[in-house]
Amino acid sequence: MFAQRVFVENDLLWLDRLLARDPFVTLLTTGSDGLPELTRLPVLYRRQGDQVELVGHWARANPQSQHRGRAKVLIDGPQGYVSASWYPDKESAARVPTWNYAAAELVGELQVFDDAPALAQLLSDTSAHFEASVGQEWVFDASLDDHGPSLRAIVGFRLQVQQIQIKLKLSQNHPQANQLAVIGALQALDTPDALELAQWMQLYRNEHGDQHDD
Repeated sequence: MFAQRVFVENDLLWLDRLLARDPFVTLLTTGSDGLPELTRLPVLYRRQGDQVELVGHWARANPQSQHRGRAKVLIDGPQGYVSASWYPDKESAARVPTWNYAAAELVGELQVFDDAPALAQLLSDTSAHFEASVGQEWVFDASLDDHGPSLRAIVGFRLQVQQIQIKLKLSQNHPQANQLAVIGALQALDTPDALELAQWMQLYRNEHGDQHDD
């Protein structure tokens, strides 16, 4: 992922936020034809200090479940169009439109597993995590006749993350007046996407202050 220095973020708290916001990621590997192969899927995110692991599963019929070794995960955050008309210095600085967003890329080694106890634990952990996120209590139980067969239909994986790249393009390369104007304009749009992007821009300002290259 191309990222100018000003947009690179090293604080893993932002990775926590990205994956708390949206654990439905894109897993990229190299296919047998040499082209990228991808699956969009939910993951469980685990971090201890700088050590990061993602855990998930494929349908066994998915060709990507045969992959071993290096892989990349793409994580999406809030994003939105920024009009040049919102900048107070749009004429004097010859501003142009842009797109603000937050995202991350992780690179690591895939470890694949398909033993029944490990898969049962994975499905139990996954259902417990996501059921809690929607205020429900459905439980996976491998001993039940209608749950146990699910284990034969999936392949689990762990991604031991070796490289982390977080990009936050939140107008931090602009003067404070521009940043505040963009936040205000997004809030005025009053759409869920615009409000979320404005919240992330304000959060970045709260933690980093007025840092820009101008």
